[in-house]
Amino acid sequence: MSRKYFGTDGIRGTVGQAPITPDFVLRLAHAVGRVLKKSEARPTVLIGKDTRISGYMLESALESGFNSAGVDVVLLGPLPTPGVAYLTRTQRASLGVVISASHNPFADNGIKFFSAQGAKLSDAWEQAVEATLEEPPVWADSAALGKTRRLDDAAGRYIEFCKSTFASDLTLKGLKIVVDAANGAAYHIAPKVFHELGAEVIAIGCSPDGLNINHKVGATHPEALIEAVKTHQADYGIALDGDADRLQIVDAAGRLFNGDEVLYLMVKERLDRGEAVPGAVGTLMTNMAVEVALKTLGVEFVRAKVGDRYVLEELDRRGWLLGGEGSGHLLALDKHSTGDGLISALQVLQACARSGKSMVQLLADVTLFPQTLINVRLQPGQEWKSNARFCSETQVVEAELGDTGRVLIRASGTEPLLRVMVEARDPAVALSSAQRIAQTLSPT
Repeated sequence: MSRKYFGTDGIRGTVGQAPITPDFVLRLAHAVGRVLKKSEARPTVLIGKDTRISGYMLESALESGFNSAGVDVVLLGPLPTPGVAYLTRTQRASLGVVISASHNPFADNGIKFFSAQGAKLSDAWEQAVEATLEEPPVWADSAALGKTRRLDDAAGRYIEFCKSTFASDLTLKGLKIVVDAANGAAYHIAPKVFHELGAEVIAIGCSPDGLNINHKVGATHPEALIEAVKTHQADYGIALDGDADRLQIVDAAGRLFNGDEVLYLMVKERLDRGEAVPGAVGTLMTNMAVEVALKTLGVEFVRAKVGDRYVLEELDRRGWLLGGEGSGHLLALDKHSTGDGLISALQVLQACARSGKSMVQLLADVTLFPQTLINVRLQPGQEWKSNARFCSETQVVEAELGDTGRVLIRASGTEPLLRVMVEARDPAVALSSAQRIAQTLSPT
């Protein structure tokens, strides 16, 4: 059964356009409440949100929908997505709800859910909700309506949890760190986490007004972070996205490290501490240099489809703990049940503090392979999978590269484009190889 509303990470869209309207969100919460009540007489859900102005409206709609189905609600206020997941677990709630569109601009918003264990829910659960949405509402009578209360110290509880993932014998004293919260959900949390662990903190992107989330700041716009690190002569820069599940990190020289490098660093730090790391999960887009370096350490590397949801599924399937994407979505399942930008940053800082080395030194064995990406526009009806020239040239390039590079072909899901990506140790080889493959699809 295909899903009508749920995407890979909840339901998302432009506010005021279906399905991100207050009437639909009320019906959605009512349907979710009815699904919960099939297995629990009196469910309780937690609701957190980011700083978008539309969060007020959607929060009210969710609250009404849940209450109308006889479900109690606990409002957390602005809180990072991983903070909602954590509190859902520790508060023994039935469900966690996040109102956020992550790294999107303020005009978008979305709804996503966490299970009682703080994990993403199954496709079957989402399908059950969609099926219930098609049914008439079943309003609880007055005596059975749900109640709502606010958890006033939600932010403080989450701050303490983040700090607990940093080694108790280490400190950030003596470090100056620029913290950019993207004017999003971690604006009142991220600076305190690093400050309370001893760092001097310069905060940027921590003044939300409802309209400026992710606007020229945060993980999707690291230029502001790099500039602030240089201006303040800081040791590190930490940038999060709007809901704080994504990380970008910069060193004192203003060099930006991507999620692939951070994943390697987290694996190496655990190995150096004598912990066993049987394997790690990346995606189809993870740089080949990281795969090569991990295999040199004796760590198996597996690629999942692009999306942190698929990385998590692969980790669960194999019983592994560490995975991530180049975009900065990183998973350390021995620390948290979901991706967390703050905790990922603390893992990096812990590695540097414990070793006494810089990020550049810790990543000395990893030199990212240059990548060339060419978007080939397909003509209407053009079939690329059965194109003999294309298939032949792709095989020739792959044979030439051997273990010194790789080819990745991906069709766009939204446009008539074929993405041809080639990685190679030599940037000139990456460029010429990608051009050779792309030219086989050009009109003659």
